[in-house]
Amino acid sequence: MKPTEILSHEHRVIEQVLDCLERTADECRSAGTLDEQAVRAAIDFFRNFADRCHHGKEETHLFPAMEAKGSPRHGGPIGAMLYEHEQGRACVREMEEAIEPAAAGDPAAQRRFVDRATRYVDLLREHIHKEDHCLFAMADQLFADSDQQRLLDAFSRVEAEEMGAGTHEKYLAIANALADRFGVARSTADAGAHRHACCGH
Repeated sequence: MKPTEILSHEHRVIEQVLDCLERTADECRSAGTLDEQAVRAAIDFFRNFADRCHHGKEETHLFPAMEAKGSPRHGGPIGAMLYEHEQGRACVREMEEAIEPAAAGDPAAQRRFVDRATRYVDLLREHIHKEDHCLFAMADQLFADSDQQRLLDAFSRVEAEEMGAGTHEKYLAIANALADRFGVARSTADAGAHRHACCGH
């Protein structure tokens, strides 16, 4: 399995939680209520699985490896992806700031939450599409088998050393609990990737 395939499998799980976030925003907009527990679980997932783990693999390992092969950071897709990562982080911060007053019934905070959640969902869906259909294909063309293996080893270290044993499984469980709560289909993609490349398995 290639490093980009692992990242694509993780995208499927992230999309699953994006679907759940979209439903919380729809509920907030239509009913004037916010499921605080579900939203905080989603924020935890986005901050740690989507950003710290998934984007961390890209920013610390994949993108520098692509740059080393001649793909420019500025004026190319790497720079655009990094900019979108920062935009996503800002949306997550602003969503989190709105949760408590929105859950308490503040209409302005609810509108703010819905706006930031919608913006984040749209941003990440487009971002994932660009990576899956453009950036990852570019990366695969740049890397020899030895480069691919170095990245696989680096991704395993992220899971085992930076995230910690069991962390990946914890966030998969959160993603699936949210899917069950909102009637969203569970992704089956990441389980296979995790067996092949995470935590040394």
